[in-house]
Amino acid sequence: MKRYLMIVSGRVQGVGFRYFVLLIAKKTQVTGTVRNQSNGMVEIMVQGDENQIENFKAQLMKGNGFSRIDDLSTKEVPLVEKEKTFRISY
Repeated sequence: MKRYLMIVSGRVQGVGFRYFVLLIAKKTQVTGTVRNQSNGMVEIMVQGDENQIENFKAQLMKGNGFSRIDDLSTKEVPLVEKEKTFRISY
């Protein structure tokens, strides 16, 4: 199991991007959170096995038809052992 902090920049706010991320997370069965940042970027915390995370990332980069990802930075962070779901944080 791995956990990553992902910061996404581009046209990712006001275009349904967090809900798109939530759907991908459910589809790939990862856990974590997604939230907008005040600087216009989106923060994603994602946890799962390497295959799940790679699948999540590949689908994320495709976008939802309204969003545009200009940059995605990824940093490994400590696991959250008891996390069971993926949710939108406010």
